Amino acid sequence: MIAIIDYKAGNLTSVKYAFDALGAESRITSDPAEIETSDRVVFPGVGAAKSAMENLAALELVDVVRRVAPAKPFLGICLGMQILFERTEEDGGVDCLGLLPGVVRRFPPAPGCKIPHMGWNSVKRVAKDGECGFMPAADYFYFVHSYYAPVCEFTVGVTEFAGVEFSSAVRRGSTTAAQFHPEKSGAAGLAFLKGWLSC
Repeated sequence: MIAIIDYKAGNLTSVKYAFDALGAESRITSDPAEIETSDRVVFPGVGAAKSAMENLAALELVDVVRRVAPAKPFLGICLGMQILFERTEEDGGVDCLGLLPGVVRRFPPAPGCKIPHMGWNSVKRVAKDGECGFMPAADYFYFVHSYYAPVCEFTVGVTEFAGVEFSSAVRRGSTTAAQFHPEKSGAAGLAFLKGWLSC
């Protein structure tokens, strides 16, 4: 069973519908025990980092996420990717979960680029010692975000916007995360989720 973490920070129904389309059993939950005993965990998110971290703390899920992400197949999506990092510049600076190294930053102003970065953009795979996991060599996915994670040693997908090349997908051990929304990315998004289910 896939636990889709409900911490009041995401459109969880569309994520569940995507897994339903793939024939994968999933459940939206904020129950720590259910999350810890699930086979896989999805950590979606939209909105602001500060309120997301406050919600996780109020629901007593901070330590739960820190335990399950390194222990079983775990997928962060959008804000759920960003708050896996150590810190974000959003909301004046917020300490996050610290499961990935680095600071999430705001896109700089750039001619012809409207922030937030919204719409379809390409994701190019970054090979790591011959292990690319299930990332496609190149495809288009749907994005909505104003902040980005810099390219780091765990980057497996990169995208360019506003003159910045950023991590659009990362993978560290059992933890995978995507800045794009696979549940809103049509066939490419379903293929990405299907690949994650098989890894």
